[in-house]
Amino acid sequence: MAIATLAVYHSLVFVWYIFVTYSISLVRAEDQPSEVFLYGRQWKYLTVLNLVLQAVFYGISFLADVLRLIKKLPSAKYIISCRDLLFSALAFPVATFVFMSFWVLYTYNRELVYPKSLDGMIPRWLNHAMHTIVLPLALLEIFATPHCYPPKKKGLILLGFVSVAYLSWVLWIYSVTGKWVYPLFTFFSPVGLAAFFCSNLVLIVWIYNIGEFLNRMIWGDTIVILEYKRKGK
Repeated sequence: MAIATLAVYHSLVFVWYIFVTYSISLVRAEDQPSEVFLYGRQWKYLTVLNLVLQAVFYGISFLADVLRLIKKLPSAKYIISCRDLLFSALAFPVATFVFMSFWVLYTYNRELVYPKSLDGMIPRWLNHAMHTIVLPLALLEIFATPHCYPPKKKGLILLGFVSVAYLSWVLWIYSVTGKWVYPLFTFFSPVGLAAFFCSNLVLIVWIYNIGEFLNRMIWGDTIVILEYKRKGK
């Protein structure tokens, strides 16, 4: 894809995620226990945090495109490295995980993850914007431009750190409010919950590997050339 076209695309997706994030921030839930919303509000949900993550990623991608257009190549090289790391380790795995985990649980029993009471608060289009469209956009990004994945250890360490940080945030909210962020967690024993968290960690690592595989399958030798250029060879 031409750089100018890529810049337009990234700018549009960036504006889209800003709009969706703003829209969900306007949602109010006065009928919920107030002490729950003292800790995290909408920002305790991975879905909403993913919207912020995607907005940051596409903002950085747009900046990289602009720097390439105005021939600021040294700066563009650094920003592109940040863009690729963010996409490979976080943006693609988290977006895919949100899509898969939400719709699998929703199909099985929506009350476990998205109670019917939310239908009156969150419009259907906003639900799909948060949980459905994120995956097609992540896949389209792979087709739009090649990304140099970092060394596997580096990418997985970053992904693991962010995963543990979010899990710590969820546990902290439970310790303060006595309520789980997701109703699903109430059905697990401590051992079962630990096993569930571990299985989700395995899933998101698998998604990371799938993203890397798709990137190399689609772009092939282009990735090899970019990696040599990054290393200065």
